[in-house]
Amino acid sequence: MKSVPQQESSKPLAWGIFPSALSSAVKELPIFLAAFSVFYAFLAVARYWSTPFAAEAEISLRPSALPKYAMFSLMRITISYVIALLFSIGYGYIAAYNKRAEKLMIPLLDTLQSIPVLSFLPGVMLAMVALFPRRQVGIELGSILLIFSGQAWNIAFSFYSSLKSIPREMHEVAEVYDWNRWQKLMQMELPFAAIGLVWNSMISVAAAWFYLIACEMFTLGKQGFRLPGLGSYLQTAANAADTRAIAWGLAAMIGVIVVLDQLIWRPVIAWVEKFKFEQTESSQMVRSPILELLRTSRILPYIGRRIVDPARERAALHVARTAGREPETHRRRGGSRAINFLLAATTLVALAWGVVKMSELALAVRGSELRGILVGGAATFLRVEVTLLLAAAWAVPAGVLIGMNARRAAVVQPIVQVVASVPATALFPIIVLLLTRVGGGLAVGSIVLMLLGTQWYILFNVIAGAMALPTDLREVCDISRFGRAERWRELILPGIFPYLITGCITASGGAWNASILAEYFHVSGQTFSTTGLGALISEAADKGNYPVLLVATMLMAVIVLTINRLVWRRLYAVASTRFRLET
Repeated sequence: MKSVPQQESSKPLAWGIFPSALSSAVKELPIFLAAFSVFYAFLAVARYWSTPFAAEAEISLRPSALPKYAMFSLMRITISYVIALLFSIGYGYIAAYNKRAEKLMIPLLDTLQSIPVLSFLPGVMLAMVALFPRRQVGIELGSILLIFSGQAWNIAFSFYSSLKSIPREMHEVAEVYDWNRWQKLMQMELPFAAIGLVWNSMISVAAAWFYLIACEMFTLGKQGFRLPGLGSYLQTAANAADTRAIAWGLAAMIGVIVVLDQLIWRPVIAWVEKFKFEQTESSQMVRSPILELLRTSRILPYIGRRIVDPARERAALHVARTAGREPETHRRRGGSRAINFLLAATTLVALAWGVVKMSELALAVRGSELRGILVGGAATFLRVEVTLLLAAAWAVPAGVLIGMNARRAAVVQPIVQVVASVPATALFPIIVLLLTRVGGGLAVGSIVLMLLGTQWYILFNVIAGAMALPTDLREVCDISRFGRAERWRELILPGIFPYLITGCITASGGAWNASILAEYFHVSGQTFSTTGLGALISEAADKGNYPVLLVATMLMAVIVLTINRLVWRRLYAVASTRFRLET
């Protein structure tokens, strides 16, 4: 008698479970689709990389080819960004905690970020093609390393600056709990630097889109190189003066950037809000539907428990054991000094050989060419300084206005991300044409292009600094009824100062780097140029004039090192001492 009602009640229970399971499966479906899409993209790229070597790929200007080109460009940018992020964390960590290395590494980093992409091009491409002469992987790795050279430096500067700005009490807590290096990195240093890393990652990806044309289609001596991608598509369309194809290419690039913003950057920005250094939680929180979807997922926590957590625990255990054996290891390895001495001697011999070869190459520069290089250095230096002043004049107040309001940031940030990512080189012929009619020509137009390519470094860093300002300090200013000028003097400028210095340094390096595109470019079979180091470097790369390319790059490095020594290093010291956020 009792079994009958149980059987009757089992039907609604089963029918009630089925819609719930179906709803859960539907929620997991976008995650599975995204994972399979990424997996397919990696397979397609790997298959293309294994094909026979072809220096100049055939570029079709049909719109139907754009999805494939977008996938290739996006994969190059993604791989180079991952390499840049890992490099930046390691480089910034060593520079921040090793005072001897810091004296060399920070000026070197400033110099490397200022060396134009085309200066790396001959050595990188020749080396990669020589390593893989029969497969496409060589030229692809060369392109990825060139994109890396435009991405890594500002992320490394951001991480270094964040480590130098960690409050003293946080270090004291780490000492009290006896954290090892891995625990400090994962629980203190990376979380504290997260906001700056995210916003500098965004500008690095935007810079990659900016340099995509130069990294996917270029000339080295008499040999042309062309890879399938959006950059080569836009350059081919510009050379053919095909405005319809340029419009399609820009639309595809903007579409990819918007999708990346919604699927990647918006969730990440909302996620790093929890790492803000404050005692009072902000009432304005960044929201992301994608992040909410990921948080309600069931498969991701399962993967975390089964794969991520065990791997992280094993890594932490390995670091702890290594740290515990460190004194004993030093006692046992008596021969390590001999090995280090041998490595140092080998390095010095290699450096001496490189200096001799570079000197022989530099001595081939004629006197007239040397005078042109010096004049070009002075001209580009003035353009860089004017660009920095113009960029800071609008980016600082705009960045504070955006970063101090989470709702405003949620609306404006995607627009800024799209505008920053659109390569100004694709729009530059129109800009030059307008400036030629108005007056000024390429001498003024080059400043406009450098501004379009470098102002975002300052803006994004200032936004990150404004978002990192603790809510409790803002409330103190409200309670004290600070006026606008007093609020800027006592809270905003001191709070964003470390971020502003990082933005100015990377913007300065970006301006020097952008000079290769701003002062010399090809369009519709014509070459436009103006006096400057960037024009000399681009022209030398086109003609294969390696002596001029070397000397012009060396002069640029000397100028940047001098500025670093006299200006940026002192400002960094002020940022890490006077304006550190601590009690």
